[in-house]
Amino acid sequence: QVQLVESGGGLVQPGGSLRLSCAATGNIGNIITMGWYRQAPGNHRDTVATIAMATSGVTNYADSVKGRFTISREYAQNTVYLQMNDLKPEDTAVYYCNVVAWFKREYWGQGTQVTVSS
Repeated sequence: QVQLVESGGGLVQPGGSLRLSCAATGNIGNIITMGWYRQAPGNHRDTVATIAMATSGVTNYADSVKGRFTISREYAQNTVYLQMNDLKPEDTAVYYCNVVAWFKREYWGQGTQVTVSS
């Protein structure tokens, strides 16, 4: 059974930092990409950042987080991180880990709440 174990969410003041992590366990096979998405109340689930698990490690970021967030991965551990700096109130959302593996298999984490408020 495949599981995505997320951690690192919480409450932080504007300008603060948080680091999210997500570990994929189970018989997941070869992973193509891992990433983070977020969903605020009343909004769609949007891409935050994705990273290729191959050697290239190509990354993709939403314009709203470029220069503030950094995605990274540990290939051997099937783990992805999201370092979030200079957080803003508009970053408040539930953040979901996503995995895309071979044969179009896709998995989602349970979500972790990030709240940016003074």
